[in-house]
Amino acid sequence: MADQKMISLTIEGRTVSVPEGTSILEASKVAGVLVPHYCYHPGLPVAAVCRMCLVEVEKMPKLAPSCATAVAEGQVVHVHSERAREARKGVLEFLLINHPLDCPICDQSGECELQDYTFAEGRKDSRFLEPKRFNPVEDFGGDVIYVPNRCILCTRCVRFMDTVAKDTVLNVSERGDRALIGKFEGKDLTHAWAGNVIDLCPVGALLSKDSLNKARAWELDRTASICTGCSQGCNMILETRDNVVVRQRPRPNADVNEFFLCDYGRLNYRWLNRQDRAEFPMVRLQGNFAPADWEVALESAASLLNGRRAHVVASPGLSNEALFLLKQLVDRTGGTGVFRVRTGAEAPLPGVEDLALRADRAPNATGAELLGFTRTERPFHGLGAGEVLVIADDDLDGLDVPALDGVAGVIVIGTTLPLALANAVSILLPIANVAEEEGTFTNLRGRVQRFLQAKAAPALARPSWFVLGDLVQLLGSPAAYYLASEVFAALAAAQPEFRGLSYDRLGLRGLPVLDAAPEAAAGVPAEAAR
Repeated sequence: MADQKMISLTIEGRTVSVPEGTSILEASKVAGVLVPHYCYHPGLPVAAVCRMCLVEVEKMPKLAPSCATAVAEGQVVHVHSERAREARKGVLEFLLINHPLDCPICDQSGECELQDYTFAEGRKDSRFLEPKRFNPVEDFGGDVIYVPNRCILCTRCVRFMDTVAKDTVLNVSERGDRALIGKFEGKDLTHAWAGNVIDLCPVGALLSKDSLNKARAWELDRTASICTGCSQGCNMILETRDNVVVRQRPRPNADVNEFFLCDYGRLNYRWLNRQDRAEFPMVRLQGNFAPADWEVALESAASLLNGRRAHVVASPGLSNEALFLLKQLVDRTGGTGVFRVRTGAEAPLPGVEDLALRADRAPNATGAELLGFTRTERPFHGLGAGEVLVIADDDLDGLDVPALDGVAGVIVIGTTLPLALANAVSILLPIANVAEEEGTFTNLRGRVQRFLQAKAAPALARPSWFVLGDLVQLLGSPAAYYLASEVFAALAAAQPEFRGLSYDRLGLRGLPVLDAAPEAAAGVPAEAAR
C-alpha cells in the first residue's frame, strides 16, 4: 500500500489526499464533509440510481454523482453549492410524492435518512395535492416485512441479495410510478444472512418482525459488543431499553464481519434477559441451601477448594479474563479444566471472504484453548472421588450428569443454577452475563476483541472476573483486581500469545494474538474453519 498513488483534491475548501480510484463520496468522508446519499453503501456495488449524491465539480458541465465519480488530481468539489443543493431538493421532492406521512408510527423514525436529509435540505412545504399511491404491507419471509409505501427504490436490498448473499430473491417489479421491490416466485428471505437488508434500508420500508413496535430509536441505549452466536466474533451493537436488551445490529469491522451480521446472531439475544437468573450467593449448610453474604460464600468456596483438586467445567462463552482466572484456580488446586462447544451447520456469506455463521456456536473456544482448557464432549470424564466439581456458567443442557456421591462438593459460578445439579450444589456464586460486564473474546482467527457493559446485572450478581479474582485471592494469589483491564494486563503478561496487548491497544476493533497474526493477515477461507 505504500507505493499506491495518492490523489490530491479540494472538497468544500478542504484539501485531502486519497488513494487513486476512490470515489468523491468516500473522499468527502476523509474531508469531514457529508454527502447525502441513499443507494450508495460501501459494502455494495455502486448503482448511482438515487441521484441524491450529486455534487458540483469545477470544469465539469453537469452535476456528478459522487458515488460513481472517481477523484482526479486537482479536482475542486462543491457539495453545498446552490446548484447541488437545488438538485438534491428536487430529488427529495420526488421521493416524497408518494411517501406516507407516517413518521409517528414508523419504526425507522429517529434513525431515518429520509427524515434527516429532508429536514436538512428538503422543501419546507409540499406542492403535491393528488392522492398518494398505496400498496399493502407484504411478508418477505424470515424476519423481514416490506412496507412498499415507504420504499424509495434505492435497490440496496436487491444488490445485497444478488451480489453479497448470492441468492437472487428480490427484484424491482413494475416500472415508472408503479415500481416496487418484489420477490421472485417461490422465493423468500429465509437466507441465513437476509436480515441485513433491514439494516441496509435507509428508510422504514424493510422492518424486522422481531423488533416491530418495541421501542423508538431515541429510547434506546447503544453499546459496542461482540456477537456470542458463534466463533466468528462479529462486531455488533447491543441496544437496550429500561435495562432490557431489545435489539442487536451489526457494527462495521473490515477485519471480521465488514458490515454484516447473520440472522442467528441477530436474533439470539433473549437469553440475555432471562428471568430465572442466579441473583444471590447461596451456601448449603446442614442441608439448607440459603442466601449468604458474598464474603461468606467466597470463604466457603475457598475452604471447600483448599487442599482438594478442582475439576472445572468452563463455558466457552466466558471472557478471556474469566478463563484466565479460572485457569489460575485449576493450577492452584492441581486440577483439570475442560469445556464443551455446541455445534451447528455452517452458513457462509458468499460475497464476503472468510465470513460465516460458524459450526462452533461459542464466542471464545479459541480463548479457552489458548488459556489451557481442554475441549471435550465428555466434560465429566476424569472427575475423581474427593474432588470439587466447579461448573463455570455451563448450563449442562443435553448432558447426562453422573452420580456425584463421591465428590467433595459442587460449586456453581454462573448466571443461572443448572437444573441438573439443583439438589447437589454446595455453593452458588452468581455472575453477570456478557451484556452486564466488560471483557474480551478471542475469535477463531485468534483476534482478541473487547465487549462493553450494556446493562446492569440483577440483584447481587457480580462480574465474572471480579468473583473469580476474589476467589483466587482467597486461595493464595497475591494479586487483587478492581478493573477488567487489570485482569487483562495480568493475562497479557502471563500468556506469551497475548503479549503486548492491552485494552487501549485493542480499541473497539481488536488485534490478533501473536501466533495467529500471520493466519489472520492472510485470511483463511471460510470452509477451513471449524
